[in-house]
Amino acid sequence: MATRPVIRVRWSAAAWIAAVLLFAPAVRGQQPNSPHIGFAYPAGGRQGTTVQIHVGGRFLEGTTGVVASARGLRAEVVGYDKPLTQREITELRDKAQELQDSANTSAARREIADIRQRIGDSLRRNANPVLSEFVTLAISIEPDAKPGPQQLRLATPLGLSNPVVFSVGQLPEVIEQDEVSIPEPIPNRAGGRAPNRAPNQALGEVPAPLPIPADTAQAVTLPAIINGRIVPSEVRGGRGAPRQPNQYLPGDVDRYRFQARKGQELVAAVSARDLMPYLADAVPGWFQATVALFDAGGHELAYDDDYRFQPDPVLHYPIPADGEYTIEIKDALYRGREDFVYRIAVGELPFVTSIFPLGGPARTKTMVQATGWNLPTNTLAMDASDAQPGIYPLTMHRGELLSNRVPFALDSLRETLEREPNNAQREAQKLTLPVIVNGRIQAAGDVDLYSLSGRAGDQIVAEVVARRLGSPLDSAIELTDASGRRLAFNDDHTDKGSGLITHQADSKITFSLPAGGTYFLRVGDIQRKGGSEYGYRLRVSAPQPDFELRITPSEINARAGTSVPVAVHALRKDGFSGDIVLTLKDAPDGFTLSGGVVPSGQDQVRLTLNVPPVRLAEPISLSLEGRATIQGKTVVRRGAPAEEMMQAFAYRHLVPADILRLTVLARGGVRVPPRIVSDQVVRIPAGGTTRVRVAMPAVRAFEKIELELSEPPEGIELRDVVVTQAGAEFVLQADATKAKAGLRGNLIVTVSGERVPPPGGNQQGPAARRRLPLGTLPAISFEVITPQ
Repeated sequence: MATRPVIRVRWSAAAWIAAVLLFAPAVRGQQPNSPHIGFAYPAGGRQGTTVQIHVGGRFLEGTTGVVASARGLRAEVVGYDKPLTQREITELRDKAQELQDSANTSAARREIADIRQRIGDSLRRNANPVLSEFVTLAISIEPDAKPGPQQLRLATPLGLSNPVVFSVGQLPEVIEQDEVSIPEPIPNRAGGRAPNRAPNQALGEVPAPLPIPADTAQAVTLPAIINGRIVPSEVRGGRGAPRQPNQYLPGDVDRYRFQARKGQELVAAVSARDLMPYLADAVPGWFQATVALFDAGGHELAYDDDYRFQPDPVLHYPIPADGEYTIEIKDALYRGREDFVYRIAVGELPFVTSIFPLGGPARTKTMVQATGWNLPTNTLAMDASDAQPGIYPLTMHRGELLSNRVPFALDSLRETLEREPNNAQREAQKLTLPVIVNGRIQAAGDVDLYSLSGRAGDQIVAEVVARRLGSPLDSAIELTDASGRRLAFNDDHTDKGSGLITHQADSKITFSLPAGGTYFLRVGDIQRKGGSEYGYRLRVSAPQPDFELRITPSEINARAGTSVPVAVHALRKDGFSGDIVLTLKDAPDGFTLSGGVVPSGQDQVRLTLNVPPVRLAEPISLSLEGRATIQGKTVVRRGAPAEEMMQAFAYRHLVPADILRLTVLARGGVRVPPRIVSDQVVRIPAGGTTRVRVAMPAVRAFEKIELELSEPPEGIELRDVVVTQAGAEFVLQADATKAKAGLRGNLIVTVSGERVPPPGGNQQGPAARRRLPLGTLPAISFEVITPQ
């Protein structure tokens, strides 16, 4: 249970590139106005029911359907709403003024009030345009739909949206009633709020408990899943006042009352950050929910604002007596916004708090000890007979109810269990490499010591996996020689593949043994904490160089015949630094990649997917794989889709997605025959320049064509663009102080045009000379070389 917070220039040899450029008015390959979802509410529904949900976002007009990540869901679009345009708002204001001047009837006053409400709502929604449009869906959930989180995407005329979480549940679902009014909390001297303070009580005093009025808490029957939102108080009150973009207003407080019996082990598990992992314009970067339990007299019995290192709180409390109780949920910072969506599973529910071991060998069965609340047993079998190495969800059943999901790791290395005592050097557990040790830091201050033998020059990797598997362990690992002299130490090691973890608390060291002999590895918790739940997996081996790939975005929307930028992230392991060659796997004819190499030593490359000039009737699944030579062997790894999400204005994370999907839209603008793209690499002397020619069609509708680099490497510039009837020429320049010889990668060139006003039309003003994005060139591979 958490504690409540108080709250220009020498020319080199020319490089010639032939490229296709097809124009689409106001559309690049990956459109700047791709549909985007900000939230879905409610964010789930029960098996065997139909639920109506509202999806908020932008560029959603004309939504035709929904693409789900798994079977069992059917959706129908039943509505669409967007805020008023400025012209519509002006017209309504004029109408309201006319009504006020010409009539003073009750009907006129009601119409004026309605107009003001509509204008206020539009102004509020326009202040946060990424959430300004709403699509209403009716989602039918099959009785045998798989419980747990799924991903939904909207299909629109502009392509597929990003995915949003929709959870399939087993319990009765409750929807928050908007009419329940919650009084706004009173500020205290510390700047926090005390939502249940007695009248006239001095600020700063401990609040006296008060009974919670029944009309401020919605009645629910347990067990249930409660769906709600923490919106600004003014929205709940119907005032809908406008605000500045990204401004968070004081949020409301939601309460739910229920009957409970003595002896029940009540569990209230909140899903909030799980539904929307990261918010770009908020600190800490998500809706930080808090949950509290009160008795009928207003006494706070339990409170939580997180669950271990996870932001979503989980509250557990043994009910002391029969009676009425109240669950309260709010934002820890007292904010409110339309995308602060939550689900609370409440009742005597099975919940797994920890397992041991945290993993086991692939292609076999492992017996697992489970700890938690309301569990039918404390052991279960993880049958991985047909499973490959990876991380899989483990759950337990209590009758028909399924517990929360906990991660379980499968690996191909030999495994062993930690043996106690092993705190001192004389007790160190001897390891034969390679091996994975399943261990626990069983008490505060406990350390686990292991010994290993090696020869001079042997490379040793020791890596702890714990936080990535749900363990609260904040591990530290140390390597010493036989005299106790420290040779290597690590506390936190970043795994970019773990996009949902913001505190990378697992540790890893790589070390070359200076001499033959015996060495010791010590594993512990950096905060000197411990307990039965502080499990870990320690891998000790020679380096196992490898890589994984992540592809962003997970939804690619392209016009037929265009090139669209895609980012590929390489997660390199155990020192692997070689080239990774990227290819499409089982793609339809005509689809190609330009720039399909992650250069040696780099973790990311932007390339282009070149799309044939034929529209596809439906979105398709796309697969991309990487191939590399590692220790003389060819290694092939399939790329996994992800969404690159921003947290709190600065931090970026790779959040897993279900599948990589491609939508090919109708061609727009000028049609030209397809051309083959050259794979020639442009070589730019460090401190010098290279001229590049591009074949592309002349476009009479545009008076001025501009080419620009999109997110170029530091020190690389594009300038001196000359457009001719045959195409365009430009210069690439490398700043020798920033772009060193040996730098490789791809350059993404975007094209825009200034439209020629039509004959007889307005030849002046911004509208007449509007600049429009026209397309993206196939990726240009480059290398910075030493000047001759």
